[in-house]
Amino acid sequence: MKILAIESATASSSIALGEDRHIVASARRVDRRGHVGFLVPAIDFCFSQAGWSPDDIDVVAVDVGPGLFTGIRAGLATAQALAGAIGVPLVPVLSLDALALRAATGRRRIWAVVDTRRGELAVGPYQPAPGGVVRDGPAELVTPHGLRGLLESDSSDVLVVGDWAALPEGTLRGLHGVRTGRPRYPDAGAVLEVAHGKAERDEIPRPDEVRPQYMREPDVDINWSDFRSEGPWAK
Repeated sequence: MKILAIESATASSSIALGEDRHIVASARRVDRRGHVGFLVPAIDFCFSQAGWSPDDIDVVAVDVGPGLFTGIRAGLATAQALAGAIGVPLVPVLSLDALALRAATGRRRIWAVVDTRRGELAVGPYQPAPGGVVRDGPAELVTPHGLRGLLESDSSDVLVVGDWAALPEGTLRGLHGVRTGRPRYPDAGAVLEVAHGKAERDEIPRPDEVRPQYMREPDVDINWSDFRSEGPWAK
């Protein structure tokens, strides 16, 4: 199964091409405002590096959020255009799931954190499991103070991953059993791995069911008509 994975829900944008779970080409850039300009050239670069064409792809995977509004829309528009043009399934992945999958922990409960701006965070708890992680609570939109409250009420030893460095100074200070770690941002390789598992389990939604997971109202509205006509999938 050949998969193209697109991740642009946070300040980091990345692309990965992989066969099953093996990454054959990837590209990444950290730029909170550079998602649109990065994605199409990065996809072209990865196809060139892998020696593949869009018609080789069996599945397109995309991070649908939560995260930055513009980044989510850029990634989803690109993924929908490519999946529709070549006629393959589109598999959505949550940024929190991708973050937690890459967390380095043996036994600690994982709290994944994504900065959605406006002083709010998307957070979700996970337990390590053989071969990955399992979310064991709902994803929530909270303030930094609200995150501290969630961690204070968690009796487990905890690893906080994601955009914790963006928290106000002192937010996590003095919390017993709480550590911070990597990754800061989700990456397309993790999106690919999550999507591969979903595809194997036939957890593939209808195209009209794939929607952005903002968890709050967007900051802006932008026109994507020109953007959808770009790239190797344009007819």
